[in-house]
Amino acid sequence: LNMISKSSTDDDDDICSIDDRILDRFCIDILPKIHNNVKHLILESMSMEYILLAGNYPNLTSLKLFNFGQHIALNYFTDKSIFQYIFKYQIRELILENNDNYDYADERILPKEYNKNVYLSILTLFENLQSLSIVGSFTSSYPPLSIVDLPSTTFCSSTLTKLSINLRSLDDCLYLLDGHLKQLTTFIVQIRYIDNNLSIIHNTDNLSYLKCFSLTCYNLTNAYNNRVIPLFRRMINLEKLTLYIRLTDRPRFVDGTHPHKEILMHMSKLHTFIFYISTMIQINDLVPRLSDDDLEQTFKNIGYYQTSSTVNYCRRSKAISHVFSLPFAFDRLEMITNRFPTIIFHNVTYLMVFDKIQFKHESFIRIAKAFPLLKHFPIFNGMLLLMNFDKYEADYNRIIQF
Repeated sequence: LNMISKSSTDDDDDICSIDDRILDRFCIDILPKIHNNVKHLILESMSMEYILLAGNYPNLTSLKLFNFGQHIALNYFTDKSIFQYIFKYQIRELILENNDNYDYADERILPKEYNKNVYLSILTLFENLQSLSIVGSFTSSYPPLSIVDLPSTTFCSSTLTKLSINLRSLDDCLYLLDGHLKQLTTFIVQIRYIDNNLSIIHNTDNLSYLKCFSLTCYNLTNAYNNRVIPLFRRMINLEKLTLYIRLTDRPRFVDGTHPHKEILMHMSKLHTFIFYISTMIQINDLVPRLSDDDLEQTFKNIGYYQTSSTVNYCRRSKAISHVFSLPFAFDRLEMITNRFPTIIFHNVTYLMVFDKIQFKHESFIRIAKAFPLLKHFPIFNGMLLLMNFDKYEADYNRIIQF
C-alpha cells in the first residue's frame, strides 16, 4: 500500500505524504477496514505514526520509509516505541530512504552516536529482520556505518539475509563479513574509501554463503590488488557480482584479461557480472597505447560482448580508461572527456566532464541526448567549475526538444 506522493520540481523529486484530506479518509474510513490484509506499507516518515495507529496490521511484514532521519530512529526505533510489537516481531523487510546529510569535511554528525542511535537501534529492535536497505538521497550521503573501533559484537544479526548500506571503509566491510552476519546471502555496499591499511587482521575464510555482492567506491583507490581482489577470491559461490571502482597508480589499464584471471576464474557459479572500471595511469614509452576498440576486444576475448569503453590521453604523462558492461547500470560517471561512446546512459544523474577543448553548444546537445536524467553536471575545462545542471536550464530546455 503506497501512501506517498511525488512532487516534481526543477531541482529534484520531493517525496511527501499524500494530500491531508485523502490521508484523513484513509486513516478514518479505509485502513480500519482493510488493515488485516496489508502486508507492505510505503510511507513518508512524518505521517508514519498517523497511518500505523489507524489499524493493528497483523500481517504487515514490509515497511519502506521516505525522508528517514536519525530523529525517526530516536523517537520510534526503541523498546518504548508505540509500534514496538510490529517492529520487533513482524517486520522482515525494512527500506529506509535516508535524508540525513553527512558532511565529510567537518563531520559534525558523530559517527559513534549515529551508529548507536540508528544502526544498532535497528538491529536491536527489529528481531526478525531479514532484509535491510538504507538508501541515500541523490543530493546527500547519509552517515556511513563504521564499526572498526567498536566492540566485536557490534552490528550482529542471525536473521539478516540481505543488507544494503553505506560503509566508511573496506575494513568495515570486512568486519561485517567476519561472522557478524552469518545468514547473509546478498550484500550491497557503497564504501567511502579503500586504502592499503593492512594493520588490521581479518578473517580470511571463504564466504561460501554469499550469492550476490555489489561494491561501489566513488573515490580513487590504489589498493585494488592488495585488498579488493583477495576479498573477491573468498566468494567462491557468488552468482552475481556488481562492481563500480576507480583505480589509480597502476602500471597499465585494467582490460578483460585482468578480471578474467583474477576474479571470474575463481567464481565458477557466477552468471552475472555488472561493472564499471576506471583506471588512471602514468604513461611512458613502455605502456602500450590502447584504443577504445583494443580495450573492448579484450573483453570480447573472454566472452563479454556487451561492453563499451573509452580511453582518454589527457596529458603527455596521464591517461584514463573507462570500461563498463552494457547497459550502463550506475547513476554516476566521472572524469570523461567530450569524447564518449555513442550510447544512452539511462541511469546517470551525476556526470563530471573534463576537457582542455572549450565546450560548445553542440557538446551540450550531445550530452543532453546521451544523459536524459542528468541533474548535476560539474565541468573541468582548464579550471575547475562546479555547477549544478540547472545553471544551463535555458540551453537545456531547448536541447531536450531535439
